[in-house]
Amino acid sequence: MIRLITRGRFTRDYAQALLAAPEDREPAVRKLIEGAGGKLINFYFTTGDADFLIVAETNEAESLIAALLATAAAGMISDVTTSRAWTAGEFKAVAEKASKAASLYRPPGKS
Repeated sequence: MIRLITRGRFTRDYAQALLAAPEDREPAVRKLIEGAGGKLINFYFTTGDADFLIVAETNEAESLIAALLATAAAGMISDVTTSRAWTAGEFKAVAEKASKAASLYRPPGKS
């Protein structure tokens, strides 16, 4: 499973709609993620440079990113960033592959 961390900001339209009709948005986020073939692990409202944080798992990232793009196109979120996350064990396997690949790399200017 691919684990994705998504952060973003709410637009003015989102804030106005939420203030006009306050609601728990987690069910809507869960429906979006699951509809894209993923699984919502966590959904948080945050402070700082992002208004929300989503932790999701999926077998392929493209559908989940497409769902987030559809949300952005609706004018409700902006400044969306999605990063892949690995557990320590998963990243150890990445490091092992990098260790093998390091012997194949030649820096510029070296023979």
